[in-house]
Amino acid sequence: MVGKSEHIIQKRYPDEHYSILFNKRTGYFVRAEDKGFPEPLWSKHGPELLDISITNWCDKGCSFCYRQSTVQGQHMSLEDYQLIMKQAKELDVFQVAIGGGNPNQHPNFIEILQSTVDHGIVPCYTTNGRGLTNEILASTKKLCGSVAISAYEPYSEFRKSIEQLLSFGIRANVHFVIDNQSIDTATDWLISPPDFLKGINSIIFLNYKPIGRKPNYELILKDQSKIKKFFSLVDKQKHAFKIGFDSCSISGVARYLNTNTSFYEGCDAGRFSAFVDENLRMFPCSFMTNTTWFGNLREESMKDIWQSNKYFKKYRGRIINNDCNSCQMQSICMGGCPFIEELSLCGWKDERIKTESEYIPI
Repeated sequence: MVGKSEHIIQKRYPDEHYSILFNKRTGYFVRAEDKGFPEPLWSKHGPELLDISITNWCDKGCSFCYRQSTVQGQHMSLEDYQLIMKQAKELDVFQVAIGGGNPNQHPNFIEILQSTVDHGIVPCYTTNGRGLTNEILASTKKLCGSVAISAYEPYSEFRKSIEQLLSFGIRANVHFVIDNQSIDTATDWLISPPDFLKGINSIIFLNYKPIGRKPNYELILKDQSKIKKFFSLVDKQKHAFKIGFDSCSISGVARYLNTNTSFYEGCDAGRFSAFVDENLRMFPCSFMTNTTWFGNLREESMKDIWQSNKYFKKYRGRIINNDCNSCQMQSICMGGCPFIEELSLCGWKDERIKTESEYIPI
């Protein structure tokens, strides 16, 4: 069933015993299980969200880029993107998060946005801020649900990108990667927001993953004193902008924030979302591109990969069989990241390992 208002989608999946409500204008989304049934582990009919890399081209050369994007990076063809959209529509995908590389520097970017909308799906994208022409900004205002600017130095360039969005009446969201060093900067921003953040709608904090061009395991966020201070500032202070987190931060959110847990979501990769790269490889998660855990959309349908691919099944199995059963937050965070265990922010796994080691005979 589709709701009467063209921007409100209401659907019920009787075989899966749940319903969804999605506001295409605001992004408000609700998943509600039928009375007497548990919350669904995954959407068997297909992903609700697709994360799509339309290009691996980027001229910024950041050392921490998890896609290792360069100016030699390839673009996805418009025909390939339309193939994805056709199948996505058939599987009730509601949103796509378009990324790269730097997606808005794809030569067919505006056509890609329009194709998404033509298939009844809401496009969103994240950019490093370069290549935001007036034409692209006008199309963004008309077609997109949201856009985010990645916050990297130099912040003068970052601020210019924010001002470009604001000049077109586009809500400016910010993505900021927190690691064992940058969390100090994030903490300072929460205490005293710098001028270059003026006017933004939100900051989404992303947990650092040691993947990509120069993975550094020493940057994994593990300092519990820093983590506690950071979350206490998120929790207790009023801010001029909204604050959000990626699902890779769920273990810290669940342990340290006093918020209605109905708004929490554990890792949804392989459960309600999937990633497709510019070569039409479909993974449970975008941080798995250095693995063989994918299905090929040139050889199989999106539905078959989603429902039957052995790696998607294995990924969901890891979420079900996480090793946090004795933790009271397990039902909320679902064990954190099922792929990179070191991303846990709660400290519980480290404490448990330390405690257990005391009983290991030498």
